[in-house]
Amino acid sequence: MQTVETQNEGLKRAYRMTISAKDVESRIDAEVKKIAPQVRMPGFRPGKVPANLVKKMHKDSLLQDALNSSIQEGVQKAISDNKLRPATQPHVHLGEDYAPGKDAVVDFHLEILPAIAAPSIDGITLDRLTVEVSDAQVDESILKLAEGQKSFEAADKKYAAKMGDSVVIDFEGKLDGVPFEGGKGEGMAVELGSGQLIPGFEDQLVGVKANDEKVLNVTFPDDYNAENLKGKAATFDIVVNEVRKPVEAKADDNLAKMFGLDGIDKLRELMKVQVEQEHNGLTRTYMKRQLLDQLAAGHDFDVPPSMVEAEFEQIWAQLEQEAARDEDAETAKKEMEAERQEYRDIAVRRVRLGLLLSEIGQANGIEVSSQEMNMLVQQAAQQYRPEDRQRFVQYLQETPMAAAQLRAPMFEDKVVDFLFDKATVTDKTVTKDVLEAAIEAEPDAKPAPKKKAPAKKTAAKDEAKEDAPATEAKPAAKKAAPKKDAEVAPAKKAPTKKAAPKK
Repeated sequence: MQTVETQNEGLKRAYRMTISAKDVESRIDAEVKKIAPQVRMPGFRPGKVPANLVKKMHKDSLLQDALNSSIQEGVQKAISDNKLRPATQPHVHLGEDYAPGKDAVVDFHLEILPAIAAPSIDGITLDRLTVEVSDAQVDESILKLAEGQKSFEAADKKYAAKMGDSVVIDFEGKLDGVPFEGGKGEGMAVELGSGQLIPGFEDQLVGVKANDEKVLNVTFPDDYNAENLKGKAATFDIVVNEVRKPVEAKADDNLAKMFGLDGIDKLRELMKVQVEQEHNGLTRTYMKRQLLDQLAAGHDFDVPPSMVEAEFEQIWAQLEQEAARDEDAETAKKEMEAERQEYRDIAVRRVRLGLLLSEIGQANGIEVSSQEMNMLVQQAAQQYRPEDRQRFVQYLQETPMAAAQLRAPMFEDKVVDFLFDKATVTDKTVTKDVLEAAIEAEPDAKPAPKKKAPAKKTAAKDEAKEDAPATEAKPAAKKAAPKKDAEVAPAKKAPTKKAAPKK
């Protein structure tokens, strides 16, 4: 087997490998000798089938296996001999003129990780902005919790519904006066102003009273989930069964008991811990952004283009999803396109920081233990149905890349904590508003921005600004679970299959 280098430019490498027909034939003979004892053929005793017949029976698969093993060994030998650190899986191409019995000419190319000088971790200075938990903040969090447990009570039959009330209706939807499938329902509670139903439906229920009958005129959105209703004008005949008014939320013992607690004091203790955790998360985010800024400013090296492209595609996909949900989707998409290069710069920065943190972690013996990895696997497996969890675990065992993606966030957190311990930290007590403003003001999101980002940001843009690299996912791996500065509100669940007016 002979291998020669055909490209050596920047982080790109390419090689041409020639595998002799003799080597391939030798591998085939070795495999035949190995499997012959298990081959069964009529007219021969078990294990006594002649080798030439075994080879003839399985010639195609034997040849393919021999070629594959030769190529894999050749690629790995080239990587080892040239002391390469692959950033991507090698792309392999067998010459089109190859035929059995001829030498095989194989071209393969890959990108390698850059040689990074020993990262300097001295002289890092960080401000740790902390927020003390006040009674007012605890009271506010409890009130929000109470408001989340919204309930309604029946109003007087002469009471006219207002925004925020709940109206219980029977309805039947029609297209051109003809009822359509799935458009009929009874006893559906509609909270006015919730945005659960298609545009215009809830607005037309304002002012109705118990026992009213009314015809609503609506138009289904162009992206409605039923093909036969997309963009169609429709009417809904509705009968109002009852109008319900919201019950004022109260932070009392009854609220605490709804969560299995003895009383409001226990709930206050629990909410105080939750608020502290929220503040600690903000503090860590601010410290991490300072840390990444200082690391980025002190290190500059080329990064593999394929890793940048993979990171950019991930960022862009999130932006597209968010833009599609924006009230003015077209404007949101135009803003994205205008800033495409800035987001590509973010991708470069994130990849560079990921490689840098990985290098720091390896140089300082930081690792995710087998026990910690098992915990991550078990947590991730819970996302699947019980019958699929073992297959997921097996997939991770057989796919090192997927395992690295799962491991990466914890590895990154460990490296960041290590650097926090090495840094000179100055503690400052501030308000929550000041801390949040400091996070928003961090300039790390867009390298050398040409203009200020608009005040209204998509969740995906906030995610891109976090600059949280996947440190241990080596070859162009995307993160398994992107971190978010704020959770996106989940899609509202349809009451029943019959609720056709739902958005």
